[in-house]
Amino acid sequence: MNFPLQAFQAVSAANPWTYVVFGLIGFFFGYVLESSGFGNSKKLAAQFYFKDLTVLKVMFTAIVVAMVGIFLTSALGLLDVNLIWVNPTYLASGIVGGLIMGVGFIVGGFCPGTSVAAAATFKIDGIFFLLGGFFGAFLFGESERYFDTWYNNAGYYGRLMLPEALHLPTGVVVTLLVLMALFMFWGGEQLERLIGKRDMTREPRLRIYGGLALIALALGVAIIGEPTLAEKYAKVAPVKDAALTAREVQITPAEAYKTMYTDALNPIMLDVRDEADYNLYHLEGVQNVPLDGLATYIPKLLAQPAANTVVVLMSNDETLATQAWKTLVAAGVANAYILEGGLNNWIAYFGADDPSIRPLASAADEQLGYTFPAALGSRYDSCDPDPIKYAELEYLPKIKLQTKRDKSGGGCG
Repeated sequence: MNFPLQAFQAVSAANPWTYVVFGLIGFFFGYVLESSGFGNSKKLAAQFYFKDLTVLKVMFTAIVVAMVGIFLTSALGLLDVNLIWVNPTYLASGIVGGLIMGVGFIVGGFCPGTSVAAAATFKIDGIFFLLGGFFGAFLFGESERYFDTWYNNAGYYGRLMLPEALHLPTGVVVTLLVLMALFMFWGGEQLERLIGKRDMTREPRLRIYGGLALIALALGVAIIGEPTLAEKYAKVAPVKDAALTAREVQITPAEAYKTMYTDALNPIMLDVRDEADYNLYHLEGVQNVPLDGLATYIPKLLAQPAANTVVVLMSNDETLATQAWKTLVAAGVANAYILEGGLNNWIAYFGADDPSIRPLASAADEQLGYTFPAALGSRYDSCDPDPIKYAELEYLPKIKLQTKRDKSGGGCG
């Protein structure tokens, strides 16, 4: 399978090795922070006076190296970027939170990670900063209800990445960010030389070679390019096509209906037909996302909590819905299913007694097999079946939730 490996997607008693791996990562991360002098608040604060820009250079080095590594391995087909959790973008609250953290960094001389490293080595300022962080977290938890609506909605963009925001190829964005980071390194060193009076001639030349290597790798990402969704699906086709053939992902109208009314689930029902068919007849509460526009909707699906989200795709029969399912599978969307027999089967199941909807003698593939008196959309009885009438439905359940890596925290070191 593609990275990230399943072992790193969940920490549980059933897989105790994850605790060991994460513990070792944490230990070495703290060791590197302390060895680099990042447990010293004076060194950290010096960057705000432009005397020592080590923090800036180290953080951006980590960012660009990780970025180039992620997208290079993705371009080579070794890693699936969509399996990596990307914190949803809340622009307004992110800006305010960044300002608060920035002021705290300047005043206290630590960020959250470096304060833990300092406290672990029994530095008094690090201990007090860490305690202050805990107290701030407590105050936030106690007061969050007063600004919950703004905090969770202001400037919300979901899973947003720079290539999507800038409408540029991933390789171009990666190359531009590497060049920007190298320019910042150069500018930082000039500030250190002029304001901090540092002798830059003694800096190792290895950093220059490293910068050139990053540029070369970033250009490699641009040249190779990101694999298309079709190429991604081709890698998993043997397994996924077998699931299609075995009818493991086609759920009956009864199960789809129950899914819509199950409080424990977050059902997302997508109608992938064109607008004309959708306006003629569609289920209540179902979103119309035509097949040719599905790719632009994928980031919204990836931002949903995989632990309880179920995506049900539907078309008149199954052909379009199956194509849409392959697209979502290739993009890494978990828990996607197909409405068995499409809306034609739904109408046969829930609308057989509706005299206004009459079956056609014959219908081509992906054609509605019924005639309708008017384009009433979801105003037919079968579009929103009575929950009391259909309280008891018999079906063989097929939905099995498969969770990907869940949301994790962000922030600096």
